[in-house]
Amino acid sequence: MATSSADGTYELRFDALFSNRRSYSFPCDGMGHVDLDSLSERGRLNYLYARAMMGVEVTWPAVRASLPH
Repeated sequence: MATSSADGTYELRFDALFSNRRSYSFPCDGMGHVDLDSLSERGRLNYLYARAMMGVEVTWPAVRASLPH
């Protein structure tokens, strides 16, 4: 899971709808825009998967402040 953001303050989070599934988070700006070019190939695939599974396996995304590491 990506947990830091491009500017260090925000992440776009898709929470799992079921306890045995995974959640996803991606670095974003304050408006929730994810820079796909900054993601790894796996990150891009995970992002596209999460977008496709909204309401099926994951929640609609929420913009949240990133937690410091």
